[in-house]
Amino acid sequence: MNSEQIIEMNNISKYFPGVMANQDISFGVGRGEIHALLGENGAGKSTLMSILAGLYRPDTGIIKIDGQPVKFNSPRDALGCGIGMIYQHFRLVDNFTVAQNIILGTASEHIHLNPARAEKTVAEMAGRYGFDINPSLRVNQLSIGERQRVEILKMLYRGCNILIMDEPTTVLTPQEVKDLFGVLRRMAEQGKTIIVITHKLNEVMEIADRVTVLRKGQVVGGDSIKNVDENILTRMMVEHEVVYQRLERGGSTGQTVLKLSHLQVPGDQGYMAVRDVNLTVNAGEIVGIAGVAGNGQRELVEAIAGLRNPSGGTILLEGEDITRLNVRQRLKHGINMVPEDRIGMGLVPNLNIMDNSILRSYYTGEFISRGLLDYKKIGRYAEGLIKDFNIFAPNINHPVNFLSGGNLQKLLLGREISQKPRLLVASYPVRGLDIAASEAVYKLLLEERDKGTAILLVLEDLDDIFRLADRVAVMYDGRINGVMPVEEADTDKIGALMLGAQEMRGH
Repeated sequence: MNSEQIIEMNNISKYFPGVMANQDISFGVGRGEIHALLGENGAGKSTLMSILAGLYRPDTGIIKIDGQPVKFNSPRDALGCGIGMIYQHFRLVDNFTVAQNIILGTASEHIHLNPARAEKTVAEMAGRYGFDINPSLRVNQLSIGERQRVEILKMLYRGCNILIMDEPTTVLTPQEVKDLFGVLRRMAEQGKTIIVITHKLNEVMEIADRVTVLRKGQVVGGDSIKNVDENILTRMMVEHEVVYQRLERGGSTGQTVLKLSHLQVPGDQGYMAVRDVNLTVNAGEIVGIAGVAGNGQRELVEAIAGLRNPSGGTILLEGEDITRLNVRQRLKHGINMVPEDRIGMGLVPNLNIMDNSILRSYYTGEFISRGLLDYKKIGRYAEGLIKDFNIFAPNINHPVNFLSGGNLQKLLLGREISQKPRLLVASYPVRGLDIAASEAVYKLLLEERDKGTAILLVLEDLDDIFRLADRVAVMYDGRINGVMPVEEADTDKIGALMLGAQEMRGH
């Protein structure tokens, strides 16, 4: 790592209508440095990096690259200065090869006419950075980790010396995270400068040379990674200390609530997304589903909730066959769901809190009086949700699209929990949430488990699974590739199962 500053952002401010996203931020990064940018949701991280990548123009302030003032009117201008941003959702053409994706849109795109030459050029570049990737494969044949490498190679091919990576480990397996960190370290050793936007403190401590923390659009701290720890960084991010602890396990579990036997569920394109799954969830137990997104988790959850019809196998709820029941019938039986798409599938953004609170129960007798909706009852119910689940909102008439992600998730969870479920199925309930909001959501889930509810929890962060779950089930290629008590699980073992290294069917 070189202490020479390649990036200087001085007194940067950016305003949107009613929002001050960045206020007088000064931020610098050394050449050959891996620099972590931390902060809660809405802290201004993405806005600041979007300014550096040319997507936004600052309202005030100066950007210097290699000591020279620059002005970016577009991402192309930033690319011209060697700056590229890699987003969470990759921008690749699935039916094109690796080589075609990398050279697409560049001055040398004419070598598409000579595929062998294009593949040789890409292979030579990949070799320089220690990338193990076949340039002739189509993108739709690649794993998520390999696709990410294609995005990195795209930027390197365009001459980028500064890479901005937005939450780069979100959809990777533990082994792929290790591989990515090795790639980033080699790139830094070769003089590339890397900025990583992430909320995973353990990864910051592992990969970063320096860290900068934003809060409410301002820099609140920054230092060499050698001088900080996770507690210090957490206090900077959230203004108060979040206590991390190995969460208490529930007491002895009760009877089996959910039993899946040889479940088969087709995906959207006609392929079998869930294959011969056997799994049980008991009362007072959290079963965590681990796995890289896209291995059948969504289809499994939707089949349990009644949103997708199985093509084979059975779903039993406390011994009763509910395989063919519809969503309303399953709700009546006590199956409640928190979908991964909280705005869209879970809540209606243009409706207010009161209307969203009864989306799943408006047709029941509880809120109907003389054949009409009783808005006095509904209002009292919605006010109860706000109070009981600590939802920060001015009133029950507040549109939900103006709530923060954490408050949206508490509203969604509160609505489902208030119906006293026998089985609660939750998919990625803290995706996109900051530390404090995540802890609040997990507290609600643990309280529900302690009431005796059976909980099936799909998560992407293994550390959270190890903290919350009583048992861990790993999904790979639509199958349950292993089930074990959390005490017997570790990152290496679960990571291997997530990659399909073993076939340990369990239930």
